[in-house]
Amino acid sequence: MDHNDHVNLLKPAKLPPGGSWADLGAGSGAFTLALRELVGPTADIHAVDKDRSSLRELEQAYKARFGDSSRLQLLPADFTRPLDRSTPSAAQRLVLLDGIVMANSLHFFKDKGKMLRHVRSFLKPGGVLLLVEYNVDSGNPWVPYPLSFESFRDLAPRAGFSAPRLLGTAPSRFLCGFYSAAAQKLEH
Repeated sequence: MDHNDHVNLLKPAKLPPGGSWADLGAGSGAFTLALRELVGPTADIHAVDKDRSSLRELEQAYKARFGDSSRLQLLPADFTRPLDRSTPSAAQRLVLLDGIVMANSLHFFKDKGKMLRHVRSFLKPGGVLLLVEYNVDSGNPWVPYPLSFESFRDLAPRAGFSAPRLLGTAPSRFLCGFYSAAAQKLEH
């Protein structure tokens, strides 16, 4: 997949410009760049990943594509742990977000419900979760716990999200292809 494919997977969500967003498990930023293209230059984007070298690659790609990276915050952190809003270090802090992208990061967690409830805590009421995953439920050593759209449709409401909306699909050489979906944080 290339940049246009990444954009096209997220584009049907019809994201409003601006806001505060995070890409959890951003890696070198393929979907961070797609997100920035869709939400525009006034959005604050937090790229969260444990791998500092991937975040440096992301920063270089972001600057090359968009010029100014002042609204991109690189967070070298483990998003599975609390990113405490009261911590003075910006590298370990998130504000409540308008939206989150999780592209090929949820499939590393066996207990997806627990992880989705954790991720939900970072969102404002009505905030959106954009999920990109392999559309299959059995994995391999590199993608241990994939989650098909049908399984996500069952899981999302139990984790405090609306029923997800399928945004798009894309072929893959591995594991039956990708899907993208959007679900909103519900208030309980």
